Amino acid sequence: MATDSSGDYIVRFENVQKSYDGEILVVKNLNLNVDTGEFLTMLGPSGSGKTTCLMMLAGFEPATNGEIYLKDTPINRVPPHKRGIGMVFQNYALFPHMTVAENLAFPLEVRGMNKADTEAKVKRALDMVQLPQMAGRRPGQLSGGQQQRVAVARALVFEPDLVLMDEPLGALDKNLREEMQYEIKHIHENLGVSVVYVTHDQTEALTMSNRIAVFDDGVIQQLAAPNVLYEEPVNAFCAYFIGENNRLYGSVKEIKEGVCRVELDGSGRTVHAKQVNVDSVGERTTISLRPERVIVNPDGEAANNALDGKVEELIYLGDHIRTRMRVSGNEDFIVKIPNAHGHAALNVGDEVKLGWVTEDARALDATAHEAIPD
Repeated sequence: MATDSSGDYIVRFENVQKSYDGEILVVKNLNLNVDTGEFLTMLGPSGSGKTTCLMMLAGFEPATNGEIYLKDTPINRVPPHKRGIGMVFQNYALFPHMTVAENLAFPLEVRGMNKADTEAKVKRALDMVQLPQMAGRRPGQLSGGQQQRVAVARALVFEPDLVLMDEPLGALDKNLREEMQYEIKHIHENLGVSVVYVTHDQTEALTMSNRIAVFDDGVIQQLAAPNVLYEEPVNAFCAYFIGENNRLYGSVKEIKEGVCRVELDGSGRTVHAKQVNVDSVGERTTISLRPERVIVNPDGEAANNALDGKVEELIYLGDHIRTRMRVSGNEDFIVKIPNAHGHAALNVGDEVKLGWVTEDARALDATAHEAIPD
């Protein structure tokens, strides 16, 4: 798979494989460049291989085959403590018997830094995470968010070129997670340090990353900037793993100038979608359509695809109304209606017209979960 990199990289995975039992590969022929100064997120479900990749880069797991390079230097046989990489874990991994300042000083002291320089760097790191007043406290006297800030500061205090973060916000509540997402993003932007971040949380990935590598079954399914990943998924897995998505199943009846005409299961109606991951007439396909791109009772040329829908459920979510509808045999077709002044009121049981433009629908590969008619 293409690495889609600028060419100025700090990390390179070259044909890397990993097996724990000698038979099953949990990482399969990984080729990936991490650009200098970028924030790259490895995103995927549990067991997809993302954390294993991070552990191999950190040196905690050996690669079965292939080579990992750090600034053109092969590091497969370099022990973790000699790689000069900062690490942030979900459980913080702070020394409970040390003060905050002592925790931050530890990686500097093991590198032989003198006391004056150590104190200066500790102060700078605490200022960076906005905790200068916490230097004398122990981790047990801090909140979860404060402990995570200290963990980030400790990873950055010795000024590494590369920082690895393994689900660092997993133990925090929703509001604190969101706050820390922006803090880490801003720290990265201010320092220009390279970051490799592992998460299964798509919102974190979209919020913080320059690029996202979506993993499934040990393989990168797509590597792209957040907006490209959301707007232009290359297959059904990426479409449904990133953001909320409607699935419409059917068969391709015609392909013309990059547009598929698809006959939908359940209703026999035909709609049009961009040709993305189908090759020929007669193929099964899954149409991907974002809920916010569906228009209720469209006027005129606002949409060139139309289906009938029946309102099954309305959920008020403040900025929008999440509407679950029955469409073409699908009882979980979601439409997000902006909660703007003057929007049409809907009630459960209402029958409406739904529409969208062809460019917003993508004809992707058929998924293993589709209901193929007898």
